[in-house]
Amino acid sequence: MSEKTQSKQSSQAQEPPPPQPISEFKSTSGFKRIFSAFFYSAEGFRSAWKNEHAFRQELVIVIPGIIVALLLPVPALQKLMLIAVLVWIIIIELINSAIEAVVDRVSLERNPLSKNAKDFGSAAVLLTCVLAVATWAVILYPILM
Repeated sequence: MSEKTQSKQSSQAQEPPPPQPISEFKSTSGFKRIFSAFFYSAEGFRSAWKNEHAFRQELVIVIPGIIVALLLPVPALQKLMLIAVLVWIIIIELINSAIEAVVDRVSLERNPLSKNAKDFGSAAVLLTCVLAVATWAVILYPILM
């Protein structure tokens, strides 16, 4: 290899990679970011309520479930578990809705990969619901029997 080629290769290896583009939607740091994040989250809840039928259905079950959990004669840690599994349903549904929105944004064409992404999200919601039912059954069984 010639000296010129070696010099060129070593200078290329030492150059830092070009900076990654930064989204215009990225906010600044500090208190302003926290403040903005709160409003983005509120907008996410509003959008989910307006556009996602499953989200509304799940909230109709989760909110009364939280109230019931708070009123049950069980220790505080069990109340926390009952409420946590219900909140998990909402969290996973929001993630599932986000996946579906991104898939639809990319393309509305039928595609096996798009179907997989949506089915995986749906399966995650189902597993979370099964976990919630199992948790409630284990905690309530001694009370009801």
